[in-house]
Amino acid sequence: MEIDKEESGGVSGENALSGANTVDGGEAVEPAFEPEESVIRGTGFMSFGRDRTPARIDIKNGKILRIRPLHYDDEGFGPEYLKPWKIEVRGKVLEPPMKSLVGTLGLGYKQRVYSPNRIEYPLIRVDWDPNGQRNTQNRGKSKYRRISWDEATDIIASEILRVQKKYGYFAILAHFNGLLK
Repeated sequence: MEIDKEESGGVSGENALSGANTVDGGEAVEPAFEPEESVIRGTGFMSFGRDRTPARIDIKNGKILRIRPLHYDDEGFGPEYLKPWKIEVRGKVLEPPMKSLVGTLGLGYKQRVYSPNRIEYPLIRVDWDPNGQRNTQNRGKSKYRRISWDEATDIIASEILRVQKKYGYFAILAHFNGLLK
């Protein structure tokens, strides 16, 4: 998840480490206190509706610090507003938690975003031509080259049209991960 520096209130690395933020040897250091920002985002992978399974995501300098459950009381949606159900069973009162229950995949977003295995820009196989030879026998063997985002989106759009034309409209699964802005 890329955080927009202007939106998050963060500062760029050049500005953060310039001027008064140096030690005696001229070595740049991070300021002792930078404000944290907390945003609410959906973290559901296989859920219905936009921004399902909300979580509170704490951000500092455009980086995710932690992902935690969203406590409804803190957002002004207490028991008086939500009117949760209560069931009494064998002397115990059961009621829903007053916080979101972030799933394991949602809690793993930080690891996913900062993983060293994450591909940060579009790549294409060197011997794959979207308009001609696809050389499927070389999958997993041939090297990759970097392409522009414009070229990548053009290839994706043309592949969607090709698959729909060949296999029908239901051959494409439309899915999002809840982090759309």
